[in-house]
Amino acid sequence: MKKKITILTGAGMSAESGINTFRDAGGLWEGHDVMEVASPEGFAKNPELVLNFYNQRRRQLQQVKPNLAHKALIELEKLFDVTIVTQNVDDLHERAGSSNIIHLHGELLKVRSTGNENRVLDWTKDLNLGDRCEQGHQLRPHIVWFGEAVPLLEQAAIATQNADILIIIGTSMQVYPAASLIDYAQGHVPIYFVDPRPSVSENHYNHLTVIAKTAVEGVPDLVRDLIESI
Repeated sequence: MKKKITILTGAGMSAESGINTFRDAGGLWEGHDVMEVASPEGFAKNPELVLNFYNQRRRQLQQVKPNLAHKALIELEKLFDVTIVTQNVDDLHERAGSSNIIHLHGELLKVRSTGNENRVLDWTKDLNLGDRCEQGHQLRPHIVWFGEAVPLLEQAAIATQNADILIIIGTSMQVYPAASLIDYAQGHVPIYFVDPRPSVSENHYNHLTVIAKTAVEGVPDLVRDLIESI
């Protein structure tokens, strides 16, 4: 039976593809306070601003490509049972070829009905006021905004709990509830933390290895080492 690897990825995973990270933007996204463009209150106050913000991000996404770190993770699937839990709303893991991905914070290339959260549609073009589902409700980005529940958190926690190896890439592990996932890992499980500015040290967790590199610098070597260790 293949060993299970669970991989938690954050904004640093996609930064080297050209997608701005919240951390590097001084608390601003495209010049906007995060609560203006990533909260139910912001959407209620100025839906046009919010829709335009995500339209810009959706257009940008279609101009970038998976990087070497995304591509390296595909190699693990040949020898391990891999689950990727990502905080990213882009589709770069999918485009690189990874097959089992849990999007904790939603997906930029999907929208959902404001009247029925289970009505989710694929969406690659701009989303505008007046774009409605078949029941007449305005469509909104399929994004988990601040203050909203994270529907797939339990599924992500189970994947982390069942992991034989845990890899964390490009995330500060400071934003909850996603940051709590590391605590679901069993005590004997080796944890690899790849981030140029790691927020934890090897004193924090048993069997933790910190790789203070960017995703593109650190992930391909880690993947090679894990494959060679079999």
